[in-house]
Amino acid sequence: MNINASIVDQRLIGIINDYPTLLPGGDEIGKKSKAFVLLCISTCLDISIEEASELVTDGGNDAGVDGLYVGVPEDGQFVVTIFQAKYKTRNLSGDSNFPENGVQKAVDTARTLFDPYRDVALNDRIEPKIEEVRSLIRDGYIPTVRMMFCNNGARWISQAELSIKAAKKEFGDKIEFIHFNHDSIVSILQTQKAVDASLTFSGNSIVEDMNYLRVMIGRVSVREIHRLFNEHGDRLLQRNIRRYLGLRANRVNTAISETLRSTDKSDNFYFYNNGITLVCDKFDFNAFQKDDRVVQFKNLQIINGGQTCKTIQETLNEAGTTNIAGNSCVMIRAYQLSESNKDFILDITFATNSQNPVDLRDLRSNDEIQKQLEIGIADLGYEYKRHREEGLIGSKSITPSVTAEAVLSIWRKRPHQAKFRRSEHFGRLYEDIFCNLNASQALIAVTIFRFVENERKKSTQPVFLVYAAHYISMLVGRSLLEDVGVGLDRLTHLNFKDALDKFEDKKSKYFDDAVKSIDTALKKCYGEREVSLQQLSATFRRSDLLEMLFR
Repeated sequence: MNINASIVDQRLIGIINDYPTLLPGGDEIGKKSKAFVLLCISTCLDISIEEASELVTDGGNDAGVDGLYVGVPEDGQFVVTIFQAKYKTRNLSGDSNFPENGVQKAVDTARTLFDPYRDVALNDRIEPKIEEVRSLIRDGYIPTVRMMFCNNGARWISQAELSIKAAKKEFGDKIEFIHFNHDSIVSILQTQKAVDASLTFSGNSIVEDMNYLRVMIGRVSVREIHRLFNEHGDRLLQRNIRRYLGLRANRVNTAISETLRSTDKSDNFYFYNNGITLVCDKFDFNAFQKDDRVVQFKNLQIINGGQTCKTIQETLNEAGTTNIAGNSCVMIRAYQLSESNKDFILDITFATNSQNPVDLRDLRSNDEIQKQLEIGIADLGYEYKRHREEGLIGSKSITPSVTAEAVLSIWRKRPHQAKFRRSEHFGRLYEDIFCNLNASQALIAVTIFRFVENERKKSTQPVFLVYAAHYISMLVGRSLLEDVGVGLDRLTHLNFKDALDKFEDKKSKYFDDAVKSIDTALKKCYGEREVSLQQLSATFRRSDLLEMLFR
């Protein structure tokens, strides 16, 4: 029995026990297979099991897709991550290959699903997601597809590799095939374990003491980075906000890989790349040696440059270290900061990552606004989980990400941005969402949003429901304020209970009225003619529907 495979199997048993409503009916084998899909999606995308369940698409007419995630469009592009999972319940040796027919089916799926003009029969769970993708493609957005082949065994065999090579030749860098197994899962689950490691710096390096802190700047061979990541993997990226498997990789990562492979440019990689920033509790080296120092790091963490590191690892693993990047180096900035400098580490991480549109919710967790919300929400009998952590999110607990989505939809009246600009909620849109937001407003918004999401999941009629949750939530919030008889600025702890009671009493009516309002607005847009799912997806992605709703 493989140890990591047994760890994953034990984790699946826990998911089955902890989330019975997500895995209803079926035998133990079927439940484990479904739990494995949830675990893979949750781990890869760094989301909760509940959120992962929303992305599951398996069933009849699923085109061989067990889960599907559509990324937020940025710079005219977007990422689609497709999960195909195969779990061996009776074989925990970890040596079974991913089935060849599964690989071939995935290649055929890519050809079919991402052509907006091809007809395909799909189930109710996957069809709205695919039509959303096709709608984006029709609007000119370019998809990059990540095929995640998930199993508790080994990679696919060489025959399947031929299918992959043919697909890459056909689609170029717009498709990527990634093997994700029990070892990958355990590697990510071990992120809490400290990493003690060494790096050999090339040539001379600078060491300074600044404000009672130590700094070291120098250059390190990319082969050293390759070795370091092959040994320690994603445990080096616990504090890095873009750490998971390169799934959010983009054209920058492609350019990094191309530079490493280029015989003309690889020697100048140091000048093309922004470098890597790492922190540690302590670094040490032979002080009598001036050049080519071997530096020992205690509790090493990379806080900026994680995508560079992952791209170096994957590129050299694919091509072989003897073939490329012979003299390539990258700049390293190392800061010796003890655990007592947590806030300072947070500031550095934010400063070195915030130039790019990435998910900054972890970096915002310690700012004053979030701390005030935590105190105010606790006083109302709820828990605000500022820091991301494992475990169930109960009805009395809320997270910053859900709060941001609910508030932007309901009180800021930007439902399209709430859904389609999630990556900006804790960046560009942060002040718009959280400025002057009190605990009562946050809790009411989340309560409304959760209710609407639950109602949406119960029914597939009318067909626009699958895209309309954020708009419905906005209209429910408006109706609630009208019934309470206050403006948003007067919704406070003084009338929180009255507002909550009013919502519980009339929530079903609010929901039905909101659905009718949206149906009327759509008819104003399209008349009585039939509207396709692609058109509906595009309509809710834009803001023109708001004009119809507020006339």
